[in-house]
Amino acid sequence: MAFRPPSLSCFNRNGESPSIIRGQNYTVHRFGGGVGETHSISSTDETLFVFPEGGGELATAAETRRIPPCALVIAPPGTTNLRFGGSERAYALTTGAGEMARGLAINAATYREPDPRVKPVGRPFEPAASHRDHLRVYPVDDIPFPVGNPRLKFLQTATMSVNWVEYDGPRDRTRLSPHAHDDFEQGSLAISGRFLHHIRAPWVSDADQWRPDEHIEAASDSLLVIPPQLIHTTEGVGSGRHVLIDVFAPPRRDFIAKGWVHNAADYACP
Repeated sequence: MAFRPPSLSCFNRNGESPSIIRGQNYTVHRFGGGVGETHSISSTDETLFVFPEGGGELATAAETRRIPPCALVIAPPGTTNLRFGGSERAYALTTGAGEMARGLAINAATYREPDPRVKPVGRPFEPAASHRDHLRVYPVDDIPFPVGNPRLKFLQTATMSVNWVEYDGPRDRTRLSPHAHDDFEQGSLAISGRFLHHIRAPWVSDADQWRPDEHIEAASDSLLVIPPQLIHTTEGVGSGRHVLIDVFAPPRRDFIAKGWVHNAADYACP
């Protein structure tokens, strides 16, 4: 059995906005701009916006909201307009941007042949009626660490889930967490800091398929997509603030079952 290699891509910060990187089931759009600059994204599914430093303004057909600095925002399906209040950046994560957006991704060539091991998103979770048409704003500092997991903060949309990981200085390399997933990709979106992504392909009976370990250096504004069955863990290196967002589509039902996902009560499981 041949293992698909991981795919590391860096967002283009100097060209047209947005810059897009994809996984098999989702796209990540990076927006950058100055004061008053506007952008938009259309999706048939909910969209998760990430404002890692400064805030901005989001507008849908139903409402306009001022977004505070360092916040996650869930927008309903449809078109959402983004306006920056300063020289800022933001990211939009969604499964419903369509084939055109996927074709414009920096790493589009990686998915000319889909990975059959990656399960599709399937039927979306059903948002509560009170949230269905509204922007939901979650300042990161207001998202609690779940009981039993004081390192990560978890949030979901109808078709995706994310983990927010933040710490100062290098990660304790005596306490890394190598693991693998059988049937879904993990995206590792580097927001701030420098990282080493450690990747190991399991041994199989065919020794010609064995691969050496990889230790992939990644700066901020990058996305590493890790295919199923590769053992992986990520280590923040160097001084300063490290922020990494783990990206999954569909949502992680195991995390939801453990009670770790902050807004899981806002969705009905399909």
